[in-house]
Parts: sequence; structure tokens; C-alpha cells
Amino acid sequence: MKLLGVSTAGAAAASCTARATKTPPPGTNEVQLVYQDWRTEWFPGMVQEMLDRFHAAHPHIRVFYIPDPIDVADSLLTDMQAGTAPDVFAACCSFFPVLAQSGHTLDLRPFVEADLDEGALADWDPIQYKALSMQDGQQYGLPKYHGALALYYNKDLFDQHEVAYPDPYWDHDDYLAAMWRLTHDRDGDGKTDLWGSMLDISWERLQVHVNGWGGHFVDPRDPARLRMCEPEALAALEWLRARMWDDGVMATPLDVQTLGTREAFVAGRVAMVEDGSWALKDILTEAGFRVGVAPFPAGPVRRVTLATTDGFGIYGGTRHPEAAWELLKFLTGEAYGLAMARANYLQPARASLVDDWIRIIREDFPDASQEMDLDVFAEGHLQGYSVTAETYADMGAAQQAAQKAWEEIFTLGQAPLSRLEEACQQIEAAQANGAPVGR
Repeated sequence: MKLLGVSTAGAAAASCTARATKTPPPGTNEVQLVYQDWRTEWFPGMVQEMLDRFHAAHPHIRVFYIPDPIDVADSLLTDMQAGTAPDVFAACCSFFPVLAQSGHTLDLRPFVEADLDEGALADWDPIQYKALSMQDGQQYGLPKYHGALALYYNKDLFDQHEVAYPDPYWDHDDYLAAMWRLTHDRDGDGKTDLWGSMLDISWERLQVHVNGWGGHFVDPRDPARLRMCEPEALAALEWLRARMWDDGVMATPLDVQTLGTREAFVAGRVAMVEDGSWALKDILTEAGFRVGVAPFPAGPVRRVTLATTDGFGIYGGTRHPEAAWELLKFLTGEAYGLAMARANYLQPARASLVDDWIRIIREDFPDASQEMDLDVFAEGHLQGYSVTAETYADMGAAQQAAQKAWEEIFTLGQAPLSRLEEACQQIEAAQANGAPVGR
């Protein structure tokens, strides 16, 4: 399939005969679909069990699950361009809108309007549902699960250093004060080996701080208008840079030998970590200490938390859009949401399933979760302060330019925040010209 990922129109059209969707054998009415999703260890077994249930209810549809390739973001786009994409797929974050902007995803609006009632739509977080649509109203995805960002903390380290636990009223001043008290050179070699906190250097994780300062990466009313270099956004980003490279109280990836946030946390390298409900099972399973969780600290202007934009979509070139929609309805339904909750504690996209999700976790980890306020993960959804990834009209170009600048500023500490001005100029040019930058 990858060999067919050519760019010329003629070759792409010719490759359609090799698409993943299979043609039913002569004399049968079976529709065959390819569904691509996560490759993580726990996922394939759950998928096969759930697809057995789908096949029993839809005997005329046969679904073949394939795992995501390692480079899923690039591969999905290449396969769509080549006509070899799966019929139904999962995508997320800043690369899902890139797929939609390429014009290769099916508009789900007619199916939603014809087949889903108001109760089903109201069960999703409206900000998450809206995030999976284009400015023109095209609905390119439906929510897969509702991951929410919160603050995990190591209760043992807080007790050892006599620091009060985070509470629902914490702001960034409280957050910084705790970081200072929790950052230490534990072995006396003159080098810090315990940091107060850590976050991933990525689009969404930085943006949530910017939103708390009252700023934006993208104008909510105009996806072509840049706001990343406005004063509010720059103030939030400078606050983060200073914590890493001036104060040394927030770990960089280099400080922890490129460990991810949850790995650094369970290894005891950081006392707090900004991470989501999607990390809950790994943390509860691997942490050798008492774990607490608190709402994401409020910014100077507002309280926000990140809601993931993981969702399911349908390839615009599918030969079987009606059958693909039946599968998509199943994937976004109650049974599939609870199956993911049981398998890996993924927080369901539907608010009506949150209590079931919490019950599942408490039954599996009665001791570790006893004092954890798991409701904090659902607060943004239920109380209406979730935010989702802000996307530009040309998201691929914007992400490329920003990520290069962030690596120099945050990850490597080689540049001041003013380096972002160059990235902003590149992003503005890309939105105006529709041409990718840095290639």
C-alpha cells in the first residue's frame, strides 16, 4: 500500500483498485470494510471481541481491523491521497484536521442529522464535538473518548517535603510555589534530580496554558488568523520557558533522559505531572507511591482543561459509506465506550458513562484509587470549561513551524521566546498563501 502512495493524479486513480476495502465475492451481499485504529498492546484483543458483537448484529458487513502504522499521521494522509486508505479510521490531535483539510474525509453531517437524536448529541461534550468539524460546518469526525488533562501528584513526596496537596482552588502561583519546594538535589552531587513538575512540549499541552492566560494560538472566529504571538499567548509561553530554563523547577525532556511525562512521574523524577485520564491505568499500575489527582491549575484569566480530539472518521473514497456509518455508530456507542473503559480506563466520550468509568477503576484499584478524586477528569466536560486543540486553516504548515521553534525554546533551551516571531511569520505566510513552510 505504501508503494502506491504516489502524488500524480493518474497514478492515484489507478491505485484505487488496490484499496483496502474489499469487494464482496460474486453472488454474495456481504460488504467488507477495513477499520484502522490503535496498535497498543491492549487494543487488538478488545477490538476483535467487540467486532464479533458488531458482526452478529450486522451479518451483511464484515470488518477487518488493521493496526495503525508507526507514522500514522503521515501514512493516513498518503494513503488517502493514493486511494488506499481504510474505510473507517481513528485519528486525533492536530493531524486529524489536516486529514479533513486535505478533502479526503467524508462529511458526516447528513448521517448525523438522519440517524442521531438530540439526546445522543447532548451526551458528548459540545466543545469536543464542535472541534471535529470544519469552519464550513463539515463534520469530519465523532468523539472516540474524552481524555481530560489534570495534575497528578506524588503524595509521598508532598508529605516528605511538607507541601500541602493541590486543591481545586490552585492557580499558577500556587503551582509555582509548590514546584520550588519540591525541586531538590537528592544525592548531593550539585545537580537537580527531582523536579517539581513536567509537561509534554506539544501543541495542545502548551495551548491549554495560553488559554488560561486569556490567549489563543488561533482566532476562534477565523482559522486563518494567527494569535500565537499576541501578548497573552507570549506571557503564558514565557512563564513555562522560565520555569524550565531560568528556575529549573520544571523538568525538560533532556533533564529526564527523554522520558515521557508519565514515565518520569512513575520513576519518581518529578513530583507532579500534567497528564490526562488516558495515562491513569499506566500510572496506577506502575507507581510505587500514593497518587493524587487535582484539577488543572487555573490561569490568571480563566480555568481551563484540555479535552482530547480523538475521534473516528470515514474515508471520503470509501465504496460503502452506509455500511461505514453503521460501523461508526457502533464505535461511538455505549458498548464500545465501556469496552475501552474496562480495557484501559479510557474516559468515555459520553457523560452518561462517567459514573460507570469511575466504578470500573475503583473496583480494579480499590486501595490506590480510594482517595483519588476521579471526578476532576470529568469536570471540564460537565461544567463547561474544556478547551480543544485550536487549528489553523493550514494546520500542517502551522504545526511544522511552531514545533521547530518550540524545540529550540523549550526542549533544548537554545533560543529565547523571541524565536517564536519567525515561526509566526511563517505561519501567517502559509495561511495567506496556502503553501506549506519549511519544506
